[in-house]
Amino acid sequence: GAMTALLLLLSAPALAADTLRIAVQKTGTVSWELAVAKARGLDKAANLDIQTQELASTDAGKIALQGGAVDMIVSDWLWVARERALGDDLLFTPYSTLLGAVMVAKDSPVKTLADLKGRSIGVAGGPIDKSWLMLRALTLRDKLDLAKEAKPVYGAPPLIAEKLAQGETEAALEFWNFAADLEARGFRRAVEMAEVEKALGAKGPVAITGYVFRSGFARDHSEALTRFFAMLAQARAALKDDPQAWAPIRARVGAKDDATFEVYRRRYLDGAPKRSVAEEAADSRALFKAIAEVGGAELTGGAKDLDERAFYDPAKGL
Repeated sequence: GAMTALLLLLSAPALAADTLRIAVQKTGTVSWELAVAKARGLDKAANLDIQTQELASTDAGKIALQGGAVDMIVSDWLWVARERALGDDLLFTPYSTLLGAVMVAKDSPVKTLADLKGRSIGVAGGPIDKSWLMLRALTLRDKLDLAKEAKPVYGAPPLIAEKLAQGETEAALEFWNFAADLEARGFRRAVEMAEVEKALGAKGPVAITGYVFRSGFARDHSEALTRFFAMLAQARAALKDDPQAWAPIRARVGAKDDATFEVYRRRYLDGAPKRSVAEEAADSRALFKAIAEVGGAELTGGAKDLDERAFYDPAKGL
């Protein structure tokens, strides 16, 4: 009897893994890191069951989080601040400082933001995309409202890239990986978003993109979240140090050649936040103020300030 009981005990499964449901964009780097984590069994080692839902747009992710279909998405702190101002208790953990650029054809007359006046510009991610709001915030200082005085066309990043490539728009504000792809296709970076951040008062590269989840979820799953972020750090370290780690990603990226892929790889590695969550929060707050001052409630949902309590440090928990 005792022996049987012992055998049953030994063969019983380990504690059930914690499930994390994450919405990712097919083209985003989050899916890269998760692919590496899964390929190396880091998810199993962290006792996590990570279920990813691939979505076509950032808006679809926001809807999935709000509707409770997923636990976590990748978004920006601007949206988090808006939602918190509207009463939704969301938290943000910095993920990447990578931002895109305004891309134009090699021979385009567009050299500065002011040159966008009267021109058509494709905007990846929609009218409240973080980069677009920052561009507007900066040009509004010179009394130029790009939303009214340029001709914006909004859409998913692949569509916006194609519109520029086919000459349907004169410029495109693209996410970093599509900007890298367009660069490899002979297009030029007219305006760097990192420069826009500096002009708006940031001290260093700011992680505007991060993991977003509800504070209730963080309270109930704080240990799982700590393991999750530690697992991501391992995946990122592998990508930094081990060229072999890129194997599961190479196919996903769809970069046409090694040179394009190398641009992706280099930029991705540049994008890892190198500062503390507290430093990120302080710079983010400065940027938020700049955007709020210029754009008002329309951009911020009524929030006057970025509440630093929105920033979740996995090392500290709630």
